[in-house]
Amino acid sequence: MTADREIHDEELMGIAQDPEQALRLRRSLRTIVGATSLGPESRDMARAVLSGSMDLEDALQDSRYTEAVCQRMSEIRRAADDQTYAERRQSKARFAEWDARQQAEWTASVPSGTLPCTASVGGRAGVVDASRPGKQSPVRLQQGPRAIHSWE
Repeated sequence: MTADREIHDEELMGIAQDPEQALRLRRSLRTIVGATSLGPESRDMARAVLSGSMDLEDALQDSRYTEAVCQRMSEIRRAADDQTYAERRQSKARFAEWDARQQAEWTASVPSGTLPCTASVGGRAGVVDASRPGKQSPVRLQQGPRAIHSWE
């Protein structure tokens, strides 16, 4: 990217549901910027959002960008519909490998003040913030890379 400034994950929290989703969104925008298989409209939109010159919500309301996104989604849908059973299985396996790498990256990024938690809350194990030993509140339980919840 050639911009002097790149937005931080926090700046995507208006559209992302949690910090991990914001991180993935920013990474996806970087991927779009460098994707030669995408049209210039998509790359320009991603570049504008990453540089902070355009908000993602505004970009998604701009007809130039929504048309490019819809066209690409149609192409992806057609390609998925045309896949054979073997190709679908191979695609699912590649996704599982990618997802495992993402999970490993997220686990590696967990701050050092946290401990793996074998107990579960609501049926989900997670990571407990141990930076405040002996304190009952607040306790943060991070539910893997897909959600982060706080209980006070």
